[in-house]
Amino acid sequence: MCGIFGLNFIDNTPGKFEQLSYLTDNLFLLSESRGKEASGFAFGKDNEIEVYKTPERASKLIKQPVYKNSLEHLKNSGTVSVIGHSRLVTNGLESSNLNNQPVTRDGVTLVHNGIVTNFEEIKNKLNVKFSSSLDSEIIPFLLKEFDSDPSGILFKTFAEIYGMTTIAALFENIPYMLLATNNGSLYFAFSEDKKDMVFASEKYILTRLLEDKRNSIFDYKNILQLRSNEALLLSRNKELSKIIKFSSKVTSETLKDSGNPYKVKDISNYTDEVLPLPAGNITSETTAAISEFEKKYVSAKDQISNLKRCTKCILPDTFPFIDFDESGICNYCRYYKKIEYKGANELEKVADSFRKSGSDPDCLVPFSGGRDSSYALHYIVKVLGMKPLAYSYDWGMVTDLARRNQARLCGKLGVEHIYISADIKNKRSNIRKNVSAWLKKPHLGTIPLFMAGDKQYFLYANILLQQNDLKLSVLGENLLETTNFKSGFCGIKPAFSGSHTYSLSTKDKIKMSSFYDKEFIMNPAYINTSILDTLGAFRSYYLIPHKNLNIFDYLEWDESIIEDTIINEYTWETSPDTTTTWRIGDGTASFYNFIYYMVAGFTENDTFRSNQIREGTLSRTEALKISERENQPRWESLKWYLDTIDLDFRTSLKQITVIPTLY
Repeated sequence: MCGIFGLNFIDNTPGKFEQLSYLTDNLFLLSESRGKEASGFAFGKDNEIEVYKTPERASKLIKQPVYKNSLEHLKNSGTVSVIGHSRLVTNGLESSNLNNQPVTRDGVTLVHNGIVTNFEEIKNKLNVKFSSSLDSEIIPFLLKEFDSDPSGILFKTFAEIYGMTTIAALFENIPYMLLATNNGSLYFAFSEDKKDMVFASEKYILTRLLEDKRNSIFDYKNILQLRSNEALLLSRNKELSKIIKFSSKVTSETLKDSGNPYKVKDISNYTDEVLPLPAGNITSETTAAISEFEKKYVSAKDQISNLKRCTKCILPDTFPFIDFDESGICNYCRYYKKIEYKGANELEKVADSFRKSGSDPDCLVPFSGGRDSSYALHYIVKVLGMKPLAYSYDWGMVTDLARRNQARLCGKLGVEHIYISADIKNKRSNIRKNVSAWLKKPHLGTIPLFMAGDKQYFLYANILLQQNDLKLSVLGENLLETTNFKSGFCGIKPAFSGSHTYSLSTKDKIKMSSFYDKEFIMNPAYINTSILDTLGAFRSYYLIPHKNLNIFDYLEWDESIIEDTIINEYTWETSPDTTTTWRIGDGTASFYNFIYYMVAGFTENDTFRSNQIREGTLSRTEALKISERENQPRWESLKWYLDTIDLDFRTSLKQITVIPTLY
């Protein structure tokens, strides 16, 4: 998730400062891909650790005088330790600097990549008071007696923690740097003389850094991975390092070393400003608005209940291009072809052909943290015995719930997780512009513009395959999620074929492009700074090759097996505002489904359950009951979405509820 990085120079001679400066600057720049919402550093020199953090992206931080001055202070130090952080915000608003990293408490200063999903439970059990909203703050508390019992404290810390956790830590009372990970998301390299070390969250980041001709200390061919449940214990003032398993026996005698205690000096700026409420906060004003819109929802629901529906599935007559035969069965049912699964044995054969010897990853798993990708990751590791590299793309609408579920799976499975973060503030601004434009002249066909920002997901998957020399990308793509109506509202007739949810013929892609061109002309508000991102999304989704194998081409999709597995084995988290486990990690879904329901009388849930009926895995009676529950508005999620893109909750929903309906 976040990017952590740093270096350790034991013998920082005057001539090395140019190398130190180059390496540190570029570690910040390269790690920014993993998080652009905040950044910070801890510079250890002689007997002092200087800490600075800011709600600015890394590329801005390294231009600030405070950074340049702190870096200059390292010039004449005999030994130097650097740990840095480029933040993707989860717990705690970055606008409060207390919530940014590095974290310092109980004699430990550290940077953390991942999420401690049970930090509230640990905090309550140990009766710990936090100075921030960060889950990361529990880690230095757990490590505070590391010097007295290294093995015991390290093992206990990671045994207490649930979720994905990788850290780099400096201590006030011992001259050591500790790197530790429970999922292998850390790479490092030593200089030939073993006096210098550099590390980063991804192999590609470190490789790019060390391949540069300006680097004269490290060889990129010597990059090593700190594997899951391993730690690197590194002396800050002599040639001494040790890779240890969390279960290894390391006594306090190992840590005996020369050097005085280190004084921590925090030079960050802290303010007493009143911070905005977190997105999704339900105030009394919000409660009143919800009550108002709940009445409108109930009124719409009464009308929707009278819609003519297919006698086999549950699609209503407001569905695009639907027609019914004399028996009342719709064309989507009449032309439906059941999925022919290739079988688990065939999937095993495919896996065999891509397995790599040794410990290097043998496949990429695009990992949203949703139920299907979570099950896919589980199956790939536990059943197929492969060594995947998990990948997520955060475009600003990935919820904290999804991130916590990603952390749960990767932490327990010991899977390295590469996180690519977009410029989230810019992405959310683009969404706001498109939603605002849509509300001025609503058309159900242009709703996918709200989700345009996430389609680069496919582009980066292809890039990561190349960067990591992988030939296989494995999706958990449920073909029952095929909707048809999103393209149908653009005037594109269903083809009743297609092996993927993103399948469109060339002719239909051209027709879709023409539809959007026409809508943009009719509604010039769409012609804003988001348009390049939208064009990039169309290219990523429809034009570039999607080099993926889908496990649900081989395995029958079974909702009960998937939910039982991920919830019971990984304590996978569900959402409190809905009964479904589908799309709960996508912040946009609650909004567009509310629109589809209020205007057209159905949502994605109706199409999904209808496909289950056609497959023979769900009765029509049960599907009607389930969809009625799942189509209820998710008020908390709606509030989060609109807060996050900075649109007013009441005003936006009021505009939706006055749109002429199709029923």
